[in-house]
Amino acid sequence: MIEAPKVHSFAADDGVELAWHEVGEGRPVVLIHGLFSSATINWIKFGHAAAIAARGFRVIMPDLRAHGLSAAPHDPAAYPPDVLAADGMALVRHLDLTDYDLGGYSLGGRTVVRMLVAGVRPGRVVIAGMGLSGLLDTGVRSAHFRDVLTGIGRHPRGSPEWMAEAFLKTTGGDPKALLPLLDSFVDTPESAIAGVAQPTLIVAGEQDDDNGSGAALADLLPNGRFVAVPGNHMSAVTRPELGQAIADFLDAA
Repeated sequence: MIEAPKVHSFAADDGVELAWHEVGEGRPVVLIHGLFSSATINWIKFGHAAAIAARGFRVIMPDLRAHGLSAAPHDPAAYPPDVLAADGMALVRHLDLTDYDLGGYSLGGRTVVRMLVAGVRPGRVVIAGMGLSGLLDTGVRSAHFRDVLTGIGRHPRGSPEWMAEAFLKTTGGDPKALLPLLDSFVDTPESAIAGVAQPTLIVAGEQDDDNGSGAALADLLPNGRFVAVPGNHMSAVTRPELGQAIADFLDAA
């Protein structure tokens, strides 16, 4: 039986207090959630962390700064370029991880790529809910979320902006912290992406094109593999097939 996740915290390189959740025992795998979300919503609530832990993994799930139980400073200086990748690498150092796997969903997947570009060397990589164009050009999605955060209460009902705002409200996100976070996103060139040599699972919902083509991203990677699961960008997270696909990939001989 898998126990309930435990919550811990540590100080990032700039002193900002960050939380991470942990469940299971065995080979470590760090999983990073998406924008406006949290470790609890992205990985724990719908059973993905438990499914992966049941395969013999120690599942480590940080709350990004400005999300979940981590601090959410309003000062723009707290969000320099690539700050999320720096936070991820700080957690790896804090936990003294040397032989581990690394994955993320949406913004978490992009953060994983930025960590790889910066030099981390996990054994296996999972990039979920993220396609090639979402890595090459972060500005499109940043502009979308900037509109969401600056137009709260004014978005047409049923629009993508309205849906994102509704999700933000369920997670209790802080727009004053999330807005400057958008300025920290950094594009990754094709040459750097093509240099990711680790076995890499690209997994996305069948109706998910929010961040471009996952199949195109897998094709660019030397050891990339694309798997489609049911749902779109938001609903795929709620489906057990997402956690199953990740568990199967990590558990492969």
